[in-house]
Amino acid sequence: MSGGDTAPRVVQDLFGVVQILCDGTVVRADEPVLQPKETYPDVPGVQWKDAVYHAVHGLRVRVYRPASSPPLAGSSKLPVLVYFHGGGYCIGSFAEPYFHSCLRAAEELPAVVLSVQYRLAPEHRLPAAIHDGADFLSWLRGQAELGAGADPWLAESADFARTFVSGVSAGANLAHHVTVQVVSGQLTVSPVCVVGYVLLSAFFGSAERTAVEIDPPADVSLTVEMSDQFWHMSLPVGASRDHPVANPFGPESPSLASVDLPPALVVAPGSDVLRDHVHGYAASLKKLGKAVEVAEFEGEQHGFSVLRPFGEAADELLRVLRRFVYTATER
Repeated sequence: MSGGDTAPRVVQDLFGVVQILCDGTVVRADEPVLQPKETYPDVPGVQWKDAVYHAVHGLRVRVYRPASSPPLAGSSKLPVLVYFHGGGYCIGSFAEPYFHSCLRAAEELPAVVLSVQYRLAPEHRLPAAIHDGADFLSWLRGQAELGAGADPWLAESADFARTFVSGVSAGANLAHHVTVQVVSGQLTVSPVCVVGYVLLSAFFGSAERTAVEIDPPADVSLTVEMSDQFWHMSLPVGASRDHPVANPFGPESPSLASVDLPPALVVAPGSDVLRDHVHGYAASLKKLGKAVEVAEFEGEQHGFSVLRPFGEAADELLRVLRRFVYTATER
């Protein structure tokens, strides 16, 4: 056998962007090949900058705030929207080109939006990303404790007592888990107060197929096969889709009956193979007596808010989100 024949072969391939070789090596290519070619209008009324929240892991947060915007009634500062990006826990970035949804939220809610970087699988399998999300909220607690000595933008603009945890797709999954950690007392974040959480096109799963997964819509942005591959590459080796990270109301998951969850906004696109999982999550919350609002977007695909950040559905989503933030902060 020649030396060239011993090169490690690819055993798993995710869009040609993430490859796992037979020797366990992970090879990453540039992700821009996955990004849409559209150009979007600028949002000039928003400032942004990056800050490091975990020096050891080299993790950053992108801070967005309106350059000048009136605060919500009753406060001289703005609510805080923590945002976790999507990508099946395997791809995506806090600074990806899909940042227009963060820009729009900062300007139109208005709010201080914090887009959080976390480690990706398969190099860092779950629950690494959830640990990072918890570490970020601990960093945010430290900022809140510093008061005037915090990062200047946060000290000037952020009302930490009105913090919302949000995310899209895998980021929505992450948002659920860190919110549970906060309100169950596993993670202390005071004086930060999480008053609501927002799940956009949430990435949940189960070992048992749902009706929509068996007979999916024709035009989807995320297929069942893609969803399966993301879970296979991100969950602990050997875990099934009933792992508590994937299926928070599944047979392996602890009960949330005694957990005092804040109000939830669950956004459910109609043309999404995960639609039944999203509806099932909301139904399980309601069964436990939790406050949950379900926003249906018929005909929209998984991740529509980032795939088409200036579309009519994204416009409506921002109106729904603004109303949810106002309602939660007035309680």
